Amino acid sequence: MSETKERAVSRAWTWLGLELVETGEGSATVQMTATEDMANHSGFVHGGMISALADSAMGRSLRTVKPGVVRAMSFDLKVSFINAAKIGETLRATGRVVHAGRRTMVATCRVEGKEGRLIATASGTFAVTREKE
Repeated sequence: MSETKERAVSRAWTWLGLELVETGEGSATVQMTATEDMANHSGFVHGGMISALADSAMGRSLRTVKPGVVRAMSFDLKVSFINAAKIGETLRATGRVVHAGRRTMVATCRVEGKEGRLIATASGTFAVTREKE
């Protein structure tokens, strides 16, 4: 894995139990195992937790392109929930960069559960600061 794996995780990643699984040029896969604390009133994983996972995977995918991204903040996030995620289930989100501009970047994400079951899709637009070329 690239230097992206070595980058320190944020406090939010630690709190959510997010783990970087792999990176490639323009992509990143992040996973988390849903805990009881992540449940909504119906006993499934709260949509906000799934949104945070997708946002994190997309944000990490931005850091795999050259010139590198020093800072990235999402300012637009759309999530479409397809299936409910179960507590205890490991969710895997793969973010992919679809546009890498100088000041803004766009990414998409697919969140999957057990055996590749589609949980959600997402897209986001990010304000970025890039390294000097």
